[in-house]
Amino acid sequence: METRQVQDEFLIVKEKAQRNLMWLGTLSIVMIFAGLTSAYVVRRGAGDWFTILLPPIFWVSTAVIIFSSITLNLSLYSYRQNKNKRGMLFLGLTLILGFLFAWCQFNGWAELSANGIYFVQSKGQTSLISGSFIYLLSGLHLAHVAGGILTLFFTFIRSLLGAYSSTNVHGLRILSIYWHFLDVLWIYLFVFLTIYK
Repeated sequence: METRQVQDEFLIVKEKAQRNLMWLGTLSIVMIFAGLTSAYVVRRGAGDWFTILLPPIFWVSTAVIIFSSITLNLSLYSYRQNKNKRGMLFLGLTLILGFLFAWCQFNGWAELSANGIYFVQSKGQTSLISGSFIYLLSGLHLAHVAGGILTLFFTFIRSLLGAYSSTNVHGLRILSIYWHFLDVLWIYLFVFLTIYK
């Protein structure tokens, strides 16, 4: 009986440490993007700034990532209610929406490129610093989304193997913290780049 109590206490401490580490990680990402958006504002004030409208596909990607947060919440809720098949379904849908978000971002970059807006200047092409910032901010965000998609994939595989139930949703909770953070971060970047063009 004592051994069981020690194991339970150890598990609680371990889960709390993992949550705290996730929050610390998200805080460090916030600092990176705060620095980059501050640099954007400072550079914009230099006087040689060109206004660039975001491609319409970025509106679609914003809706997709918001919807993916909803499906992830539905997955977590389903597992807590012991509706594991429904939880797997919503988790799989979240994974598909993650890929769809990435696809939208790549299409947005293709549209920027088709309009002569490039990340860096190369042979026969010119680049605008305002365009470079759009690529940088959305690309760095997408790199973090790629990590989230990879985690979603492994979490989905674990769910197929029966790793989650009403008594064990810790992994999903940690994933949810990160994925919802990415959602909020993209909304911030999208609004920032739309209003402060």
